[in-house]
Amino acid sequence: MDTNFRSATRQLPERQRLEPAAASYPKRQLVRGFARSRPSELLNSRETGFDAFYCMPGTEGAHEKGGVEGEIGRFRRRWFVPVPRAASLAELNAALAEADAAEDARHIAGRAAAVGQDFAAERALLLPLPAEPFSTATVLWPRVDRYARISVGKCRYSVPARLIGARVRVMLSANELRVFDGSKLAAVHPRLIASGDEHLELDHYLEILLRKPGALPGSAALAQARKAGVFTSAHEAFWAAARARHGDSAGTRALIGVLLLHRRMPAGQVTAGMTAALAAGSCSPDVVAVEARKHAAGPEPAAQPWPAIAPRRSRAAVVTLPARRDPLPPDQRPAPSVAAYDQLLTPRPGGT
Repeated sequence: MDTNFRSATRQLPERQRLEPAAASYPKRQLVRGFARSRPSELLNSRETGFDAFYCMPGTEGAHEKGGVEGEIGRFRRRWFVPVPRAASLAELNAALAEADAAEDARHIAGRAAAVGQDFAAERALLLPLPAEPFSTATVLWPRVDRYARISVGKCRYSVPARLIGARVRVMLSANELRVFDGSKLAAVHPRLIASGDEHLELDHYLEILLRKPGALPGSAALAQARKAGVFTSAHEAFWAAARARHGDSAGTRALIGVLLLHRRMPAGQVTAGMTAALAAGSCSPDVVAVEARKHAAGPEPAAQPWPAIAPRRSRAAVVTLPARRDPLPPDQRPAPSVAAYDQLLTPRPGGT
């Protein structure tokens, strides 16, 4: 929508796009314009400094609304016919950015400069952006169901299993969804479009799968992790080797132990640790962690040979200690007595 509006506003008269505030409008037109505005537009005008008017009021701007809508329709017919297909909103936004960049080279009939050149010349005359950023996300408070999911806009997103049954704060924006547990960020998901879609993170279910390892092979979270490329061929090889050596349950628990390493180590280090552990013939998560730390530390420096040292003449010699000339004087002290301790051997009257 931002891209379409930007392309459309490039063709508007300079006076329309550069109108700084509503204070210069006649009072009657100002009241009439605000009466047609929604409360959200009035709030945004106070917070952002942008006016709620999109066209000049009165007969002077009677043609402008149709011009904006016509330009948006032209952009839609040019770039949205046939309807584009995208796997995510991020991919669709990237396609829109490319289309907007291609529009910069378009020439309007009767004008010598291209659209991008006119926009670059008038950029300095536009109003500046707000000094302080403001959030445009919607705040929601859904409850986590027993499958560690929240429902937002008929789509479901996973959260950490520890939040089952709790209410979480959700910041829903145009492209992503951020879930907070108190003030701590708990999950980030791309925003889904189709009704009934799910986006599940395998990491959110590891504590449950550690107790029920048999649920991992057929889980939807594992299927999405494989499709997204997060569950790589290195994980598959480690899982197969662990199950072949320890059995299905113990081998799957070993894999889950490796997946838990991703919470505190980058994915590249964990992958290198799994490869090194398999090369050493081990399927232990502890060995994977050690090898991953070795990979993070880098290769050990090659041993440098000791420089040749010329032997030197030894000065060692046998030394004979001299004999004592005068004997020690006799000890005149009395022998120590332990008679005072005999009272400990006599029991006290009435004692035990």
